Order: sequence, then structure tokens, then C-alpha cells
Amino acid sequence: MVKANSQDRVLALLDLFTEARPQWSPEELMKELGYTRPTLYRYLKSLKDSGFVMPTRGGRFALGPRVVEMDYLSRRSDPLIATATPHLERLAAAYPCTALIVRWYGDKMLCVASIASAVAPASSYPRGRPMAMGRGAIARSIMAFLPKQRVMPLVSRYADDLRNVGVGDTPDDVLAALKRVRRAGVAVAFGEVTAGAVGIAAPILDTGYPIASLCITIGGQHANGELIDRISSEVREAARQISAAADDDAK
Repeated sequence: MVKANSQDRVLALLDLFTEARPQWSPEELMKELGYTRPTLYRYLKSLKDSGFVMPTRGGRFALGPRVVEMDYLSRRSDPLIATATPHLERLAAAYPCTALIVRWYGDKMLCVASIASAVAPASSYPRGRPMAMGRGAIARSIMAFLPKQRVMPLVSRYADDLRNVGVGDTPDDVLAALKRVRRAGVAVAFGEVTAGAVGIAAPILDTGYPIASLCITIGGQHANGELIDRISSEVREAARQISAAADDDAK
């Protein structure tokens, strides 16, 4: 992987640290990225000095404490979290659930805030753990409000997942399902991400464009049709209010 400039090369290095592979040796990094030894060690020194990576046992590297510091600053500075928190608190107080806000970027979604009131929370994605967009109510609540030129690459990339969870066998089927979500203003999914959990999600829009999703996940043992309808209405209205606040902030 050869990048156009030093900044992109450093970002490419940081992008390799994932949940599946949180540590790398210099030799593994050189093989993966194609950087020369002097170039790689220059980048590693810069990242280590600034706290973005740290050495671990066996001469390997992991993400460093600066990442934790930036996470704290993100929590304090993200206006969406501040606006959404009262809604999360209210929903979590009303139902035995996990109420969460999920931002999306590229082809990933990331929980940025959550409040759980259930004894055993029915959610597989705490703050900071990325989710793919092929499954679940959150993904469909976002995809349903994307323009066609943005949603089609996601439909193609996650065709197998979308088919396996019953959204549609063909792109036209998936688009039809997303249109139904858009008309309803809310998406519901049963056990697609976390076994036994029902997800109910509505998009948070900025001038009509989805920037995030508000979701309730609740154990299936608590969720009958009437309850799902009631939560769907409340989630949709809360997302609308958060979206309206985001539009006001942008003015």
C-alpha cells in the first residue's frame, strides 16, 4: 500500500490496528504496507513520541494513550452527544433496554454514546466498536435515507449479509425494502446483530442527510408487537427532535 504523502502513509499505518489485530511488529507492518525500514521506523518514532502508538512485549506496537485522551475530548466536544443524551436517558428509564447513538462514516458505524437500563444489556456494540453496515436496524435506518449513488455501493458490498437476514435477494429487492423503511421513518430488526435482541432505529438527519442513528435494543422476551410499535414511535420522534436541534446548530 503506497500513499501519496507522509500524512496518508501515517494514517494507513494507524488504520491497520483493529479489534481483530490490535498489535503489530515492525516486520509485519513493513510487509503489509510496503514501507522501507527507515521510513517505517521514522513514522513509528513520531507516533510513539506523540502517544498514538506504544511498544509492547516482544517488540510489537499497539495503539497508545493519546487515543484514549482523544476519545475523552470527543465525548466532551461532540454536540450530537450533548443533544442526544437527555433522549437516551429518558428512553433507557422507560424501557429495559440499551439506548445508543451511532455515527456512520464510509462503510462503518460507530457507537458514540449509550445508556443501558437492562440487567443484561442486549447489545454487542459498546462505544468505540465499529459495526459493518450489512445487518441490523441501525444500518438500514441510515441506508434508507442515503441518495442512490451513495447507497448502491453499500448494497453491492453487503449483498450477502442483506440477503441472509432477509432484506432482499437482489439490489431491487433491497432498495424496495429501504424505501419502506424511509416511509416508516424507522427500521426494526430481530436478532440480526445480537442473538435474541430487537433493534429499533431511526436516522438523525442534518438538512435531510443521515449523519447518525438513534437506536433502542431490547431483549426479545420483552418485545411484543404493541411494545415495538410504541418504542418505534418514540424513537422516531426523538430522532426528529435531535435532527431539528442539529439543523438549528448549523444555522
